[in-house]
Amino acid sequence: MDDLASHARFGRTGRSAVMFGPAGVAYVYLVYGMYDCLNVVTGPDGQAAAVLVRAVEPLIGIDRMRADRLTVAARRRAARTATGAPATIRRIAATPDERIASGPGLVAAAFGIDRTWTGTDLCDPGSPMRLEVGGSVPDSTVTVSPRVGVAYAGPAWAGRAWRFAVAGHPSVSGPRG
Repeated sequence: MDDLASHARFGRTGRSAVMFGPAGVAYVYLVYGMYDCLNVVTGPDGQAAAVLVRAVEPLIGIDRMRADRLTVAARRRAARTATGAPATIRRIAATPDERIASGPGLVAAAFGIDRTWTGTDLCDPGSPMRLEVGGSVPDSTVTVSPRVGVAYAGPAWAGRAWRFAVAGHPSVSGPRG
């Protein structure tokens, strides 16, 4: 693995082993010691590859997503104070539906996903967490930009246009390109 921004850059470790396949399983990691992030393993067996899910457009279950966001937020120190708890409740209640899972940490929080989900088969129709076939997106609406939050890997890797999004979509996180 030569991608210096990949968790597999040091080879197969306890943390990155799931990235080496099979494809279609979840890889969830903790970033900044605070936020769980969902990835989908995508490469063939033995070749580490995963795609970070940076945002999700909520279509159903929005009340549940807000409840899961509150559960995750309540674990943080600021949300456990007399002023922090009500502020957190107000902030999440005021978040527009299309932004409730807008960001990699918010995706995991909105679906109640943590590192215990690593290794879950996302292609098994009986799995409690799975990928579903949805509508297609016209190529003309897809925008490509550099990855976010990987400056430590150096300009050659941080500058790679490996971040894909639907142009102008309200659920897209970070720079909208």
